[in-house]
Amino acid sequence: MRIVYFGSPADAVTPLRALVANGDDVALVVTQPDRRRGRRGGELLATPVKLCAQELGLRVVTPQKSIEIIDEVAALEAQLGVVVAFGQILPPELLAATRSGFVNLHFSLLPRWRGAAPVERAIIAGDHETGVAVMAMEAGLDTGGIFAEARLEIGDNVTAGELRSQLVDIGTSLLVESIDAVPKMHPRPQVGDPVYAHKLSVEEFRLDTDRPVGDLARVVRAGNPKPGAWVVVDGQRLKVLGAHVVDRDLPGIGAVSKRAVLNCRDGGLLLDEVQPNGKRPMSGMAWRSGKRNEVNVDGVNRDV
Repeated sequence: MRIVYFGSPADAVTPLRALVANGDDVALVVTQPDRRRGRRGGELLATPVKLCAQELGLRVVTPQKSIEIIDEVAALEAQLGVVVAFGQILPPELLAATRSGFVNLHFSLLPRWRGAAPVERAIIAGDHETGVAVMAMEAGLDTGGIFAEARLEIGDNVTAGELRSQLVDIGTSLLVESIDAVPKMHPRPQVGDPVYAHKLSVEEFRLDTDRPVGDLARVVRAGNPKPGAWVVVDGQRLKVLGAHVVDRDLPGIGAVSKRAVLNCRDGGLLLDEVQPNGKRPMSGMAWRSGKRNEVNVDGVNRDV
């Protein structure tokens, strides 16, 4: 099948490779423009999808806005557009530029977790199940009908990075298996109350020791690998990459014991892996052993 492919991050590389291996004619790859590393003066970095497309010998374009390439896509006379984590809203005129429209590989069981961060939101909310959907794209945000879906149990200790990797693998297989049938299918409507996976902010990953400790453990998992859960100790940000619930070691809220247990309002959070500002990741115990004095998280009311 002749297709155009829209994607940008590493999550979109595996589906692209699979479609090429499946024998589909990827006539054009569309991805986000190169971005500078860091602030002014940093080198320009291509998206993982652009690098993959170049390796595969595919034609690739990087529009600032997707509306710029409507005529170019229409001229290809492709059967289908495929979108995997592209990073821009596609206007209706572009969605109509292929014979059978566009499909999106979305990492949730719609209509739960429409939007930008479905994997992280599912973990933060304590969902026990998630999945992937091959859905029809339309003007609304993830409102289109479903062509195919697959379900996946969310492990008790899985991080967002690990869960996303599982969903990419499952979703890639689902996409390859279903893509040929899409032009002949009528997608089923989404059923249920929509829940939106709003864009993540760094601030919401600050560990508030007044919150239930089980919630904090999920925040840590959802923030790994990015943006990373964090606390402030001695005026410096400390990323918490891994943690699990244990009993409290010390009285008071916000204290970190010699065992690297962060005391919270209703329990303890053992800091399994942390990353001090400007340093490499290390075990919580290794970080705590380097602190001779009492360690407390900044900005915490320490009353029991």
